[in-house]
Amino acid sequence: MTGNYVNAKKSLGQHFLKDQNIARKIVSALTPCHALQVLEVGPGMGILTRFLMEMPGVTLKVIEIDPESIHFLKANFPGIDPSIIQDNFLTADITGLFTGSFALIGNFPYNISSQIFFKIIGNRDWIPEVVGMVQKEVAERICHGPGSKTYGILSVLLQAFYRIEYLFTVGESVFNPPPKVKSAVIRLTRNETEHLECDEALFFRVVKTAFNQRRKMLGNSLKSLGYRVPEEFASLRAEQLSVAQFVSLTAMLGRQTS
Repeated sequence: MTGNYVNAKKSLGQHFLKDQNIARKIVSALTPCHALQVLEVGPGMGILTRFLMEMPGVTLKVIEIDPESIHFLKANFPGIDPSIIQDNFLTADITGLFTGSFALIGNFPYNISSQIFFKIIGNRDWIPEVVGMVQKEVAERICHGPGSKTYGILSVLLQAFYRIEYLFTVGESVFNPPPKVKSAVIRLTRNETEHLECDEALFFRVVKTAFNQRRKMLGNSLKSLGYRVPEEFASLRAEQLSVAQFVSLTAMLGRQTS
């Protein structure tokens, strides 16, 4: 590493954004009411961090697993040292980082973006808003509704608890090194659903099992769970069900054991 550069590591899925205008646009997508406390995931060389630190009244923390990036941040961002958490976001306990809830932001590494969203779902009561850049294909999958071929597990689980907006597409040339795919920035805002009207653990199992065999009708794909699928759902496939229908189906299955 030189004094002003971090070597992108393929093992960490690093593609560093280099366009300041796009960085500013990503940070400005945070809603002021949610951005009083902000956790940035994988700051890298700090292109988002710079604009986050300029936001008035914001308490910022950054979580980074790469020692080289941490060294760079400490050398180039005076005063940031106490805000740096050297840890793996996927395994870190993030619930005690702030007093109360916090917004999440980041240029998410593409090789773990789905895992990041599953972590967000598990900590949804702490995270009212997420602004993230991901692979365009993943963004579309998260945003699409029933009937789409890209509608899947993440679509249902995230839409159950968040309103999702596709904000804008980002081309390959603004990264170093350039990824082989386009990227997109999305915003997730926690909806009013505190609890689903069904057994939530069973809901997760039903959704995952149904989409893992998405070509099969639900009457067959859900057999492994040991439930009898109600007739109104048995001949449908996973991609045909809305979030509300998955909740209704799960509630019906749950009543079979009560």
